[in-house]
Amino acid sequence: KMAAAAAAVPLRVCHQEIVKFDLEIKAAVQDIRDCPGPLSALTELNAAVKEKFRHLRGRIQDLEQMAKEQDKESEKQALLREVENHKKQMLSNQAAWRKANLACKIAIDNSEKDQLLQGRDILRQRKTTKESLAESASNITESLMGISRMMSQQVQQSEETVQTLANSSRTILEANEEFKSMSGTIQLGRKLITKYNRRELTDKLLIFLALALFLATVLYILKKRLFPFL
Repeated sequence: KMAAAAAAVPLRVCHQEIVKFDLEIKAAVQDIRDCPGPLSALTELNAAVKEKFRHLRGRIQDLEQMAKEQDKESEKQALLREVENHKKQMLSNQAAWRKANLACKIAIDNSEKDQLLQGRDILRQRKTTKESLAESASNITESLMGISRMMSQQVQQSEETVQTLANSSRTILEANEEFKSMSGTIQLGRKLITKYNRRELTDKLLIFLALALFLATVLYILKKRLFPFL
């Protein structure tokens, strides 16, 4: 009984490891099926799966060896049937592994094709963008040239305006000088008129005095002749 109990311990451990590796292989196969790439990542996953299959195969062989060493034929046959089930399960996992690899490689190839097409589209867009930029640069250059011509015309018009203002300033200065001369002449005429007015007044006064003296003389003479006794 003690020998049977001692043999049952590694048998139970072998069962547990077989189940563990089987579950790990199924999870790794699912990871391969969902792998987005690149191929280097797929290669790493496959290397891990190969290692798990190696451990699983070793544990199944250990279980088979333990089955052959069983004393009871019934236990031996039961363990051998279990070994066959594990081998079938391992073959099923290998088939799923191959399918997952095929699906993953197809998905990676399609992704690379899409990326290639996207790269072509990007190159085409860049080419279009470069053409658009070149056209925009040409339009901007033409606009700048037009602005430069307009500025040149504005500068020329400004120069003409400045020249016109300079000529107008000279004309105004000349007119101002003429006005000053005319003002001097007018003031001189005013002075002469004032002088003539004063002289006229003096002449009128002298004429009045002369006329009064003449009348007084005439009256004196008439008085002496007509009234000598007065």
